[in-house]
Amino acid sequence: MDSAFVGHVHALRLALTDPRFDACAVTGAFAVQPGARAALDRAAALPAVLSGDGSAPYADRLAAAVEAAGTAVQRPELGSLVAAVPATTAERDAAVAAVAAVDDEAVRLRTAVKSRDGFFTTFFISPYSRYIARWCARRGLTPNQVTTASLITALIAAGCAATGERWGYVVAGVLLLFSFVLDCTDGQLARYSLQYSTMGAWLDATFDRAKEYSFYAGLALGAARNGDDVWALALGAMILMTCRHVVDFAFNEANHDATANTSPTAALSDKLDSVGWTVWVRRMIILPIGERWAMIAVLTAVTTPRIVFYALLIGCAFGALYTTAGRVLRSLTRKAKRTDRAAQALADLADSGPIAELAGRVVGRMAPGAGIAAAVIGSVALLWTAWAYEFGARQVIIAAAFYAVLAGAAVARPLKGALDWLVPPVFRAAEYTTVLILAAKADVPGALPAAFGLVAAVAYHHYDTVYRIRGGTGAPPHWLVRTIGGHEGRVLLTAVLAAVLATRDTDFPVALTALAVFVALVVLVESIRFWVSSGAPAVHDEGEPA
Repeated sequence: MDSAFVGHVHALRLALTDPRFDACAVTGAFAVQPGARAALDRAAALPAVLSGDGSAPYADRLAAAVEAAGTAVQRPELGSLVAAVPATTAERDAAVAAVAAVDDEAVRLRTAVKSRDGFFTTFFISPYSRYIARWCARRGLTPNQVTTASLITALIAAGCAATGERWGYVVAGVLLLFSFVLDCTDGQLARYSLQYSTMGAWLDATFDRAKEYSFYAGLALGAARNGDDVWALALGAMILMTCRHVVDFAFNEANHDATANTSPTAALSDKLDSVGWTVWVRRMIILPIGERWAMIAVLTAVTTPRIVFYALLIGCAFGALYTTAGRVLRSLTRKAKRTDRAAQALADLADSGPIAELAGRVVGRMAPGAGIAAAVIGSVALLWTAWAYEFGARQVIIAAAFYAVLAGAAVARPLKGALDWLVPPVFRAAEYTTVLILAAKADVPGALPAAFGLVAAVAYHHYDTVYRIRGGTGAPPHWLVRTIGGHEGRVLLTAVLAAVLATRDTDFPVALTALAVFVALVVLVESIRFWVSSGAPAVHDEGEPA
């Protein structure tokens, strides 16, 4: 750091204390993590850095040399913040005046909030949650502790909903909203105090889904106490939300590094985003997490679990159709060329197991762009058979085998077609909905709750896969996917269990529970090992520029 530095403390904080980057700099200050220390040592020995010509501070020369040698140097957007090394008295006076003109703490609070968020979060949570974040920072609390508090609060809310009493529903609604406030606070605390961590990435990536789906289970248990079985609705809501998220992830992975990635539909969307009111309307109608949790909380407090799930299913179905239709139109009208990295990400998201791999080698590659057709045909045939035939019918096993063959054929060729990003969500919908249909057709106590647990365990694996890919470390190890069978293996196994246990259908819930426990244990052990390891990435959303 240059001894003549003039600027805001938060500008220095951004450059010197952010743990996410190996090298980071602002004018007059430069910091490196251990990963860039060797590059720093080499740069410090360069004659041009040692001698200099007086035109740039030593810290700036070091940063430029490190960057020129191939090490990325993060330069945070300072906005209204000041970071300068004045050369003259007049320049110093001007810099000091510029520092005095800007409230450093106000900027820090504002940038703790994400620049792009939902209407409810932006106007009803963030105006005060940022101050809760500052309160936590001043008392030494970490984002991980706040995240854990949010999870515990949501689990207590789920427990209150499970009582089936009106007081329980009211308390559950209030606690769910408070849990969401804490959920916003943990990210704001991380940005406010620059406390990013690998463990925080894992917690942030998984706890939101754990909280929401646990609350679904609590509502279903509460309804059951009053003689209303809504487990199928709860499982349907979880399936819809998970498939919707996979649509988002798959589309983004397929297109974020594509070339010639423009279309009239995208241009229209950008134009609408330039009109203030349309931005908020478009964000609200897809029912993002803030609006969704607010709706769930209010309806839980004043209505019944069945009404909550009806509203959730209708709202989320509309949002899913709206976003998916828009992305399909974009994909059909743009001439994007997808990279090998994107194709590999989609193949990883497909979650194909050993049966699909073998089928792909036997069937061979299909025509370019035919992957989505194979996935849709196999999925529709599977779901129609599971729905049309009675529980335990052998035709379902045949359909599951047919699905596995087409699933292998669908991913045998790199997924670079215009609509191939739909392959992973189609597989998710086929697997989860098959479990739902078979559990419902079993029509025995415990089947649907067991199916809920199985889908939750598998969904965790799929979310874990998404966030590993987003973090840049690739999908989970292939042995894990093989061990839990891949999506087609689990579908076939579930169909076989239904057929074998058709005459003893009361054993079907036990079998589903055992499968759920096995998948959960294998996936959680490997996931925890990965996310707490030193090499795991930190995945966080940035706040707006100062």
